[in-house]
Amino acid sequence: MKRERILIMGAAGRDFHNFNVCFRDDLRFRVVAFTAAQIPYITDRRYPASLAGNLYPRGIPIYDEMKLSELILRLRVDRVVFSYSDISHDELMHKASLVLSQGADFSLSGPNATMLKSRKPVISVCAVRTGCGKSQLTRYLCEVLKGKNLLPVVVRHPMPYGDLASQEVERFGSFDDLSLYRCSIEEREEYEPLITKGAVVFAGVNYAKILSLAEREGDMILWDGGNNDFPFFVPDLEIVLVDPLRSGDETGYFPGEVNLRRASVVIINKSNTVERQVCDRLENSIHTVNPDAKVVRTLSQISLTDPSSVEGRNVLVIEDGPSITHGGLASGAGYAAAIQFKAGTVVDPRPYAVGSLADTFAAYPHISRVLPAMGYSPEQIEDLRQSIERTPCDLILSATPINLRRLMTLSRQVMHVSYDICEEPGAPLRKIVLQFLTEKGH
Repeated sequence: MKRERILIMGAAGRDFHNFNVCFRDDLRFRVVAFTAAQIPYITDRRYPASLAGNLYPRGIPIYDEMKLSELILRLRVDRVVFSYSDISHDELMHKASLVLSQGADFSLSGPNATMLKSRKPVISVCAVRTGCGKSQLTRYLCEVLKGKNLLPVVVRHPMPYGDLASQEVERFGSFDDLSLYRCSIEEREEYEPLITKGAVVFAGVNYAKILSLAEREGDMILWDGGNNDFPFFVPDLEIVLVDPLRSGDETGYFPGEVNLRRASVVIINKSNTVERQVCDRLENSIHTVNPDAKVVRTLSQISLTDPSSVEGRNVLVIEDGPSITHGGLASGAGYAAAIQFKAGTVVDPRPYAVGSLADTFAAYPHISRVLPAMGYSPEQIEDLRQSIERTPCDLILSATPINLRRLMTLSRQVMHVSYDICEEPGAPLRKIVLQFLTEKGH
């Protein structure tokens, strides 16, 4: 039987999961390559034989997506499977058109084909765009579950940017584990705040194994989504966040609109950052595509250890990287804190950026006077350190969720900007979750 030749377009996450659950052991298919986009330093690797299974004794090569047209022809690809997230509908169809123009089929793998079923209740936290506040919400839900004497285990959407074989299953229970798995800044931004809250976090590559281990350890599974992807596990309660600062994006990006249409509960986060009418219009948009969803508004509250020391000072603002790169935000909580607490000047870091940080500004010209905390490799972390040190300022306002001083030595004061979800009076989200727990016998 002729095996269909498959190329999987990805970004080191959803692509590997789709391979594992849809293609790995199926003799009808031969996956000839992965391509990679969005994330630096993840090309020119191989999906290793130890993960790829018996049908792939030499593993599977990973190429830069820029080579897609050439690869389709050279590898005689029959079908391209698109497998990453936070891409506009317009850009997605341009990629599909490119594939079709080369004669191959173009397809998407849906939730029913890719979601694994858990023996434990699953609450999923997803979004319509990167940077809506998923991490804030996951931390909040951990507190709610612990208040009911339940032990939640957080399973995070994959970020295997290093040695894939050693990242098959990762368990994070302490800060030492972050060093053990040689985590990038982007990984630390997701894991470190949860570890601080006392949560156990799993991530990696093989989510069937990860799910089995998580089920043994906790009473509940919290799926913490990446970008605007849909869950890898079948959710019993599907919560999706939307962002009033990017109103309109809720139906403009893949697979964010999928999440919006599937959601049981939709959270309009950051409702305190815009006029009420913006949230009203956004709520109408939500009900247009998902009339049965419960809609809840939450606040994103910013806090500093010493807010009075910001006033009048020249500050460098550092923001969470993915939110303001492929997430499309010009700035984030750090810039908002600088304005709220009356900084004298927000110093523009762009003239002082070096190496890969300068490349990041060139690739994402929408970024405002803030420095994205890019750190996908040790070399990029050093570029970030040098860019920080070169920028003249009195104070560094760091809104990346991690403590940068764990990774680098800096000569100036760093003040951490925290941001947490806060409910409106009556705590409607908490009530929804508690009702769900009651229905599940907790």
